[in-house]
Amino acid sequence: MSDVPNDRKYLSSHEWARKTDRQISVGITAHAAEELGELVYIDLPAVGSEVTAGESFGEIESVKAVSELNAPVSGKVVEVNSALEGSLDAVGNSPYEEGWMISIEPNDPAEFDNLLDASDYLTQLSS
Repeated sequence: MSDVPNDRKYLSSHEWARKTDRQISVGITAHAAEELGELVYIDLPAVGSEVTAGESFGEIESVKAVSELNAPVSGKVVEVNSALEGSLDAVGNSPYEEGWMISIEPNDPAEFDNLLDASDYLTQLSS
């Protein structure tokens, strides 16, 4: 089983969220990256877009499947990882660091507290 960092929260749909200052960075877990396999395409929202907690903000496509990417919190997209446009290798090789996808300025920072912590996410993976 992949390591799951304790410094962030998780969604049952395999996205992670890490709070930094007034923003929340979002990506997919190592488990999700492994399940997807070879990634071929990602569709991310533009800076300034509004996202809604629990709803799709984009999609990621592998040679096996297309998966929706779900927002952990509602708010405005303030940064997009433009490095992913040229290569999705970072998502598979470094899903918790270089493979981040977007940063959100949350409407309600308390939404972050409702997400799964690392142990709850691991429990869900093993059930």
